[in-house]
Amino acid sequence: MTPQLPPLSDPALEAFLADIGFGLVPDEPLDVTTTTTTTTTMAATRPEEETSASAAAAGDEAAERRLRRKISNRESARRSRARKQRHLEELRARAGRLRAGNSELAARLRGVQARAALVRLTNARLRAEAGALGRRLAAAQRAIALRQIYAGGGFELQALASLIVYMHIWLHAHI
Repeated sequence: MTPQLPPLSDPALEAFLADIGFGLVPDEPLDVTTTTTTTTTMAATRPEEETSASAAAAGDEAAERRLRRKISNRESARRSRARKQRHLEELRARAGRLRAGNSELAARLRGVQARAALVRLTNARLRAEAGALGRRLAAAQRAIALRQIYAGGGFELQALASLIVYMHIWLHAHI
């Protein structure tokens, strides 16, 4: 059995309730004017029923307020769910953008790391080359010093001693 609701005095509200499938039984057409006229006629004929009619009207108004509040609460809950869904979609989109940005940054990092490794290799090669050039320069300087000593004709004892010391230091450094 379908529960019967008290008749409402607002035809727009009744139409809304009928549209959403809440409220009235489809077999029973609601005639607000007949219900109101009957209540008014009965209230005019019997004074003791006047208080019961006003109590019924107050009950009808309370039921109507409860019904409106229930509808309002459902609509508010629907709006809240829609807001929550939009927020969730925004968070998912943001997470996707952050993942894409993270991937881009990771690729850039790998590129920078590869370039840094290349620079380190080049630096090591240049240091080795500088060391080799330094050794060649030292050998050339020794050869020039010996040539100057031999070209001078005489061996001075102090020049010879300094050359021996210099050669001794050089040999210990490179052996």
